[in-house]
Amino acid sequence: MENLVLAFAIIGALGIGAQWLAWRFNLPAIVLMAVAGIIAGPVLNIFAAPDAAPGTPPMEALFGEFYRPIIAVAVAVILFEGGLQLNFSELRGLTRGVRRLVFPGVPIAWFLAAAAAYLIAGLTWQAALLFGGIMVVTGPTVIIPLLRQSKLNPRPATLLKWEGIVNDPLGALLAVLVYEFLLLGDHGGTSVDIISSLILGSALALGFGYAFGRFTATTFRRGWAPEYLKPPILLALVLICFEFANLIQEEGGLLSVTAMGVTLANSRIASINDLRLFKENITIVLVSGVFIILTANLTMDSLRALDWSAFWFLVAMLFVVRPLTVFLSTIGSGLPWKERLLVGWIAPRGIVAVAVSSFFGASLTAAGYLDGDKLIALAFAMVFATVVLHGFTISPLAKALGLASRERPGVLIVGASPFSAALAAKLKEMEVPVTVADASWRRLRPVRLANVPTYYGEILSEVTEHHVDLNRFGYLLALGGNEAHNALVATDLAPEMGRASIFQVNARGKDEEDRKALSYTLQGRTFLHSGVALDELVRRHYSGWIFQRTKISEEYPPEQYKKDLGAENEVILIIRKGEIMFASQEAPLKPDIGDTVLAYIPKPPEQKAEKAKEKAKAKENAEKAKADAPPADGGPAKA
Repeated sequence: MENLVLAFAIIGALGIGAQWLAWRFNLPAIVLMAVAGIIAGPVLNIFAAPDAAPGTPPMEALFGEFYRPIIAVAVAVILFEGGLQLNFSELRGLTRGVRRLVFPGVPIAWFLAAAAAYLIAGLTWQAALLFGGIMVVTGPTVIIPLLRQSKLNPRPATLLKWEGIVNDPLGALLAVLVYEFLLLGDHGGTSVDIISSLILGSALALGFGYAFGRFTATTFRRGWAPEYLKPPILLALVLICFEFANLIQEEGGLLSVTAMGVTLANSRIASINDLRLFKENITIVLVSGVFIILTANLTMDSLRALDWSAFWFLVAMLFVVRPLTVFLSTIGSGLPWKERLLVGWIAPRGIVAVAVSSFFGASLTAAGYLDGDKLIALAFAMVFATVVLHGFTISPLAKALGLASRERPGVLIVGASPFSAALAAKLKEMEVPVTVADASWRRLRPVRLANVPTYYGEILSEVTEHHVDLNRFGYLLALGGNEAHNALVATDLAPEMGRASIFQVNARGKDEEDRKALSYTLQGRTFLHSGVALDELVRRHYSGWIFQRTKISEEYPPEQYKKDLGAENEVILIIRKGEIMFASQEAPLKPDIGDTVLAYIPKPPEQKAEKAKEKAKAKENAEKAKADAPPADGGPAKA
């Protein structure tokens, strides 16, 4: 292929298409991307350049001298985005555990992986030491999607996330250490010179990243940059930081951009969530594209290099090296054995492992060392094996250990009112996990009386992140009386929960022509098909409306149900094959056979008459009791 624009279009279609299929069928995205890249590359060879030299990998022939810079820039942005997710407040109670996974965890993992590569995979000791350093990484590009998929409890999720992001640049630096040791050793350099140079360069890279992070935070906090320029300025600064640090120490840019991201994440910038969202979007595009490029760059010869020794190496890495590393490094850390067991199994490798292996494998081969090419094939085999096995086992294992919720995705209701309290009670009766959050203890009183779980506090507070596990909830209903707060909740939590899963009630009566209404871009889906206001829902509650649950069947088909329901009543939700679907203006619900429908309807006439009789009886008893009661002053009762 000679048309670069067409190549980029195919790469984008394959990468984003794989991401969409992974979301649609709840599969690990990196597995589908690897399959797509292998089919497009080694199998169909659609990226092959007709004038390429024999034996040249297709992507290197296609992009030429731009191949490595493309990979380097992508890895830099990915690691920065990972660092941007690391807030020190998440480490409450986990500082020792994370520290142990880094030290002594990294040296232990390096030694054991190098031993396995030398003794089992048959690599030379030079290539084994370098590859062992690369295998330290656990890949934020894979860990974070797995955490979203599995809905782990906060503690083990935080452990895996921090380990994955912190260890990525450390693994690259270990590879640099071995590489520099081999090259400088060939030129007469001593071990002390090599190690001291690496330590000094790493310290300078860390300081450089910290300084860039502080400068960026100060620039944004003091308003020296307009809002619309913040994302592009940030991207430019990341690339500058990466390249300048690389000039100080080869591959030190990986450490520098990670430090820059962590510094920004803990600098209390008001627009940090917008910046995270922007960088996350870029990262998804880069991960999708670069992983397709790396897998498509494989050749059939490199795949054939994988033999039984590679298979047993994978077995040793999965079932010996990783569990033993976690067990030894976390002795005395205070982590429960269940968390240690889960962390000891989950260690998927990602794009950084493949990219660094590709770079140093080619460099070793060029320097005259054997097995350089074999590193690339082994790295891909490790990535593919770990992502497949860990991607499909993390959820069952976490649930079996009690480290993930076994319940169906729950409903988080933000805003307590008589209507939301009644709805929450009904959802609980239907065995749908539900929690009501509100900053007012008084408004939560009817919810507490209904024995429904509550959260007392501001849902948008940073403290809430440590008390409310949003992974437990698949849907959010913003049912508060303040429309601006409802919109803020919808906007703030949309990146994490997905705007399609957030429903917002009209806090006041308004129509679409109301020019003073909040923009639709700030809101979630409109709760209920009619879009009725919260005040009207509360009025209906006090006038006796009730929630009615109906099972649609062949004996009672949807057509009959719609006829009986009437146009003026509200369908709240439908449960279809265990999945909840709430009614909204944007997506009206159509019941089908087998569905369970929850509707909001007035009380039937007979129930109203019965209630009226009860009220009259109660009034009569109250008047009689009042007449029979002695006067307050102790005098004779009135006739």
